[in-house]
Amino acid sequence: MTRFFAIKTTANQERIVANLLELAVKKNQLAIYSILEPKELKGYIIVESESYEDVLRAIRGMPHVRGVIKKEISFAEIEHFLTPRKAVEQIKEGDTIEVVSGPFKGEMAIVKRVDEAKNEITVELLNAVVPIPVTVKADHVRIVSKREV
Repeated sequence: MTRFFAIKTTANQERIVANLLELAVKKNQLAIYSILEPKELKGYIIVESESYEDVLRAIRGMPHVRGVIKKEISFAEIEHFLTPRKAVEQIKEGDTIEVVSGPFKGEMAIVKRVDEAKNEITVELLNAVVPIPVTVKADHVRIVSKREV
């Protein structure tokens, strides 16, 4: 039976630890089946393994690893990390965004309206002489800053 464990890492080094862990698992043929490095979970990665001992063997001497949390993690606790969220769900009215593709690429804008059904947002370009609402796909923007509530 597989179980889930959290490995505590140095902040912003999760990807490096996950890559090193993958190499250690292949080299030592350990019973670790998956490595999850969610962006929302700073300083931790989740591994699926049959035993706590295999996880300890895999991380022995590894840089940026702070330890393993002894308590097992249930699948229900990590399930929400496995379902992708639409870009439009993370964008709210008043957020400042940068358009990353299309004819307005590189332009900064303020979100005026969000249409989750169509996965589109209506924005007002910041550098435009006359404020004109422009509708773009939510996948074509990057959030620069959230609106302060």
